[in-house]
Amino acid sequence: MSEFELFFALGHKHVLDLNAYDHVLFLGALALTYQVNQWGRLLGLVTLFTAGHTISILIAYYGLFQPPVQLVELLIPISIMAAAMNNIYRSLHVKYKDHLGVLFAVTLVFGLIHGFGFGRYFNQIADQATYKGFLAFALGIEWAQLLVVLGMLLLSYFTERLLGLSRKDWIVLMSGVIIGLTLPMLLERI
Repeated sequence: MSEFELFFALGHKHVLDLNAYDHVLFLGALALTYQVNQWGRLLGLVTLFTAGHTISILIAYYGLFQPPVQLVELLIPISIMAAAMNNIYRSLHVKYKDHLGVLFAVTLVFGLIHGFGFGRYFNQIADQATYKGFLAFALGIEWAQLLVVLGMLLLSYFTERLLGLSRKDWIVLMSGVIIGLTLPMLLERI
């Protein structure tokens, strides 16, 4: 297996690891408010999340900065819950104006936080990674994240139609589920 294939698979598995489902929960919260016809904007957010994640892994890999482990581990579930609570707030407040710049900045910061959470493990497995390894890892993450987001878009589309839920009710319901799944993660890290 080439370095590219190895790191692509590691990036892909990192996102889809059922034992570390924080990525899936965050991406679910991120994608929940979008519809299929808004895929371009959602793709931009997912790519920005990947960029933040990759930047912080590189920073940790080269020993430039490594925040305290406990802080990062605590911020990961907080970021997931914040994204889900934002969905609920936006759904319940019709007059809420979406500020694209703020959303993109927050997504980048959340990517940085999640990347620092994985940075320690990456240092252990990527002893002498080249730029191809880093690129492959980022592409593996991006590919897996796109699969998660596509799955969420399709789930939202079909569930809303099959169950006859309003868009607002679906977003509030699923955001509540995401908060419920994240709460134990948060409590064990406090």
